[in-house]
Amino acid sequence: MLQKLTKSSSDKVFLGICGGMANLLGISSFIVRLIFLFTFSVSIWVYVLLAWELKNKPPLL
Repeated sequence: MLQKLTKSSSDKVFLGICGGMANLLGISSFIVRLIFLFTFSVSIWVYVLLAWELKNKPPLL
């Protein structure tokens, strides 16, 4: 089954974008945050676009 990219409700620092991407890719959110940090000039626009477009993932009970 194909997973969809969603915001993480549990692994977030700001809006859960990097946590959601890490969950989708199956890697550590720390790695995703480092990639965003090192590519900041481009990734800030990607982050803003994703924050605007992505749905929130329902919290786990």
